[in-house]
Amino acid sequence: MSAATLNPGTLAAAFARTIAHHGPISIAQYMAEANAQYYGAKDPFGTAGDFITAPEISQMFGELIGVWLADLWARAGKPPRVLYVEAGPGRGTLACDALGVMARFGLRPEVHLIEASPALRGKQAALLPGAVWHDSLATLPQDVPLLFVANEFFDALPIRQLVMGPAGWRERMVAIGADGGFIPLAGDRPMDAAVPLGRRNAPPGTIIETCPAAAAIMDELSRRLAVQGGGALVIDYGYDAPRNGSSLQAVRGHARADPFDDPGNVDLTALVDFSALVGTAHAMRCFGPVGQGAWLEAMGIAARADALIRAAPARADDIRAARHRLTAADQMGDFRVMALASAAWPDPAGFAP
Repeated sequence: MSAATLNPGTLAAAFARTIAHHGPISIAQYMAEANAQYYGAKDPFGTAGDFITAPEISQMFGELIGVWLADLWARAGKPPRVLYVEAGPGRGTLACDALGVMARFGLRPEVHLIEASPALRGKQAALLPGAVWHDSLATLPQDVPLLFVANEFFDALPIRQLVMGPAGWRERMVAIGADGGFIPLAGDRPMDAAVPLGRRNAPPGTIIETCPAAAAIMDELSRRLAVQGGGALVIDYGYDAPRNGSSLQAVRGHARADPFDDPGNVDLTALVDFSALVGTAHAMRCFGPVGQGAWLEAMGIAARADALIRAAPARADDIRAARHRLTAADQMGDFRVMALASAAWPDPAGFAP
């Protein structure tokens, strides 16, 4: 997409003007503004959208999260008041399925959703009457235990990329190329101090990613859990140990797209560094990460699938296909699952000692 042919009212045109007047912008700024517009203006989920997440594939996913939360709460002594907090709750499908299971165990938490998109808040309100919305963790009540869930939330947070060049480390920026389209390139400011000591002597061309927004959220979440009590479950696609390379990607219509084409109209994500999440969780007890497939099997997805098949034999093939998609290593089974638990709360289920 050439800057010269851009519609003046688009985000791409706004980026082009900013770059023309002030120079390249960071990938973090590009991703943050693009995703803010993307999620704020549409419902991207489901077969009619751009991608499908685990809760939309099968009720089993949200139900087993509900079992996990109810079990943790019960073994913590069934505190009478707790908050269910979900970050990036999509259409509200996961919360609806999880809360239904929790109610069967006597757990009826207050529902608090961290969601900035007006379009998605409207979808969530239809499924979750009585929910309270927040733009961030900052406005959550501070005097009650938290049951926090984030499924495919951290991958959409803006990343920062640093690249090793002939003169040292530089931040990777977004500029306008010779053909008028957006391209990534190395900035001109030295950034060596932002690179961990053990990774500074990498060969030229090496790219590393950090996610300051994820670090800030995990820092605040762990501090709250330490004071308020409770537990957290984080599920996303990512990796367990630091790695090199750009993982920035875009999806449109269930297919890969160019992340530097049509910003604001494609979903931008990056792989989540789970070692970094653990590293910013302070003194929290961390569990995992483990594969989503292994975690769902440990939580009883086989038994739940069998029960659904007995109740609806005509849907047996669909139920088996959904279980496979959620658990197989070549599908979503390799997504990572990690948990946090405050000191006074028990070890959570699904994580082998």
